[in-house]
Amino acid sequence: MAGKVTPMKVKLQAAISTYAAGGEVNVAALCREAGVSRKTFYKWAGRFVDDGSDWWKEQSRRPLRSPQQTAVDVEDAIVRFRKELGDEGLDHGATTIQWKLGQDPELHGRVPSVATVHRILRRRGLVVPAPRKRPKSSWRRFEAAAPNGRWQIDAMDWVVGTGTVQVLNVLDDHSRLLVGSTACRTATSEAAWAAFAAAATIWGLPAGVLSDNGLCFSGKLRGFEVLFEKNLRDVGVRPSTGRPYHPQTTGKVERFQQTLKRTEPRVWTCRRCRDL
Repeated sequence: MAGKVTPMKVKLQAAISTYAAGGEVNVAALCREAGVSRKTFYKWAGRFVDDGSDWWKEQSRRPLRSPQQTAVDVEDAIVRFRKELGDEGLDHGATTIQWKLGQDPELHGRVPSVATVHRILRRRGLVVPAPRKRPKSSWRRFEAAAPNGRWQIDAMDWVVGTGTVQVLNVLDDHSRLLVGSTACRTATSEAAWAAFAAAATIWGLPAGVLSDNGLCFSGKLRGFEVLFEKNLRDVGVRPSTGRPYHPQTTGKVERFQQTLKRTEPRVWTCRRCRDL
C-alpha cells in the first residue's frame, strides 16, 4: 500500500479522518475490506492524529535510547588499538584489544566484553567474517537397511598387562551392535578373518563388510587381493572399502573405538592375551 495512492488508501484516509474527528466508523467492516487488522487501523489513526502525514508507512522500531549501547569514544578506542597493535605486528584480536582497553584509565569501568569488541570490529569493517561452515543438514548419513546388511571392521591398539596388542572390532552397521571383538598380537589378514568368522558363528553371515584400506583388510590399492577379501568372496560376502584418508566411511566402528579409548584406562590381563 505504501508508495502509491490507491482507492482503498483514500477510503482508509477518509475513514481515519472521520474517526479522528469523533465520527462513527464501522472499523471491523472497513478492515475486512482493506485486508488489515483493527490493531493496524488504530495504529494508523494514532499516527494521523499526531502528525497527519505518512500514517501508513512502516516506522523504525529502534528504541529512543539504549543505555547499554557502547559509547562512541570506546568504539573509537577499539579501532585505534586495532590499528596500533596491527602496525606493531602484535596480536590484534578482540581479546587483546579488550585487555588494552582495561589498561586505559580513561575507560575504567566501561570495558565491553570480548564478544562486543568483536561485533564492533565487524561492524566497522575491520574483521572479514569467515565463510559459514557446511550445515549439518546437508550431511549425507548412511546405514544398512537391516541387521546383517553390512558389518564394519577395524583394528585399534590396546594396552594389556603384557604390553600393547591390537583389537579387531566388528560392528553391525544398522544396529551398531558390537558383534565381535578379538585381541591379537598383530592385525594380519588371517587375524581379521578369524575375528570375522568368530562373529559370524554367533550372528550369521552379513551381506557385506566395510573396512578401511589397511593391508589386513584389503589389497586392492596395491593391486592384489588379501586372504580376508578372498575368504569373504568365497562365502558370498561382499567386501568394500572407503576411500583413502577418509575415516568417516567407517565412522560407526571408529566412533565406538574412540569412546572405548576415552573410558577410564584399565590394565588387565586375560587368558588369551597372556598367550600372545
